[in-house]
Amino acid sequence: MAVSRIEHVNLTVRAPERSAKLMVSIFGWSVRWQGPAMNGGRTIHVGSEAQYLAFYTAPDRTYDDEDFRKGHPLNHVAVEVDDLDDVEAKVVAAGLTPFSHGDYEPGRRFYFLDPDGIEFEVVSYSRR
Repeated sequence: MAVSRIEHVNLTVRAPERSAKLMVSIFGWSVRWQGPAMNGGRTIHVGSEAQYLAFYTAPDRTYDDEDFRKGHPLNHVAVEVDDLDDVEAKVVAAGLTPFSHGDYEPGRRFYFLDPDGIEFEVVSYSRR
């Protein structure tokens, strides 16, 4: 049976540079590519060689909070990490607030909102 995987998720954000810098600092990812995008917009790809997040913004567009309302249509993006406590410290150092901590099978997790209000779940399956 063939294996399928998510290669990337494309998210609209107010400031791709800010979003990319945040993900690099929290998760240790790299900027894979950046440049012009559809309709005159701008995109920055941040992640690993195999998977990434694409941060897109349209030209001359002012986004409001309704554009980033939870569940509109995205509920959250989940990122698996080895060291949950280390990543949580980086989230706090970035000025963000972790919430909804959970420790139940199959792993430990917490959530945070980025500056646009996009929710991220951080999960670890290593039992420390």
